[in-house]
Amino acid sequence: MSRIHEALQRAYLERGKMSNLAEIPLNDPESIPVLEPIPVAKSEIIVEDIPRHAWKPSLPSLPTLMDRGTGVEQFRSLRSHIYQSRYETPLKTILVASGMPSEGKSFVAANLAMSLARNSIHNILLIDGDLRRPTLHDLLGAPNTVGLTDYLEGSAEIGEILQRDLDHDASGNGTSTSISNLTFISSGKRTDHSSELVANIRMKELISSVSPYFDWIVIDAPPVLAVTDGVELARAADAVLLVARTAITPYEVAQRAMAAFSNSRVLGFVLNDVKEAPRGGAYSYNYNYYYRSEPEKDGSAKRSQDNGR
Repeated sequence: MSRIHEALQRAYLERGKMSNLAEIPLNDPESIPVLEPIPVAKSEIIVEDIPRHAWKPSLPSLPTLMDRGTGVEQFRSLRSHIYQSRYETPLKTILVASGMPSEGKSFVAANLAMSLARNSIHNILLIDGDLRRPTLHDLLGAPNTVGLTDYLEGSAEIGEILQRDLDHDASGNGTSTSISNLTFISSGKRTDHSSELVANIRMKELISSVSPYFDWIVIDAPPVLAVTDGVELARAADAVLLVARTAITPYEVAQRAMAAFSNSRVLGFVLNDVKEAPRGGAYSYNYNYYYRSEPEKDGSAKRSQDNGR
C-alpha cells in the first residue's frame, strides 16, 4: 500500500470520527470478519406507499432547488450530458465518486438527483453509499435512523429503508422545495466493515429490485483512493461519474481515480469549485460547475461557490 493511499485512508477515517485507524487493519485480511451472504427475497415496491418525512433541505448546498440561477443552469447542462449518454448506451444507475475527500461528490450526487427529479414526472432514487462518512441526509435534512447498512446486514427490508419528502409549496423566494418524486435511501448506521457489506450480493440485489420502479438511480460513493467501497459499489452501477475540485485535486489523483474504475464505464469528470470563466469564445457564461468527458488541458475553469462535501 502506497504512502499516499495510506495517508488518504487515514484522513478519511479520522474525518469520519472513527476511534482509531489501528482498529481497522489495512494489510491483514484475516483479521476482517467474513460476512456470509444473506438471502434476498425480491418484494414489490408500491411507490405511493413509501413513507414520507418532513425533510429540511440545506438550500445553500442545493442550488438545483432554485427556479433560476447559474447553479441550476449548470446542473441542467450536466443533466443533458447524462441524457445523451443514455441515448448512446443503456444507462440508469450512476455512481458518483471522487479520488479524495472534500472534492464535492456528495454535493454533485444530491444536485444531480434533484435536477433529474425536477425535470421528470418519473421517480428518481438517491442512495447514500458512503457508509463511513455519510452526508446526504444532512444535505436533504432527512432522517437517518435506518438505511443501506441495515439492509445490507439483513436487519431491514427494502420497504423499511425507502423514504420520501412531504409535498411542499413554493417558498416564495424563487426556491421550490417540492421534490416529491425523489426517493432517498440514507446510509443508516456507520460501520467499520462497509467494504465487505457493499461487496455482498445484497447490494446488487437491491439495485435489481428497485430498478423497475425508478427512472434514474444515483449512488454517492466514498472517495475511491481512501477506501475500496467505491469500486465494489461500481459493480452494481451502469456507469461512474467522477468529481474533481479545482486547485485541490492533483492531476495524478484524478488519473488514479480514473484508473480505479478501469473495469467500469466512466461518463466523465465534473470539475467543482472553479474560479474563472473561460475566455476567447463568442459566448461567455458564468456557470458554477463544469462537465467534461476528458481531462481539461488548458486549465480553463468556471466560476463557482465553495461546495466541498
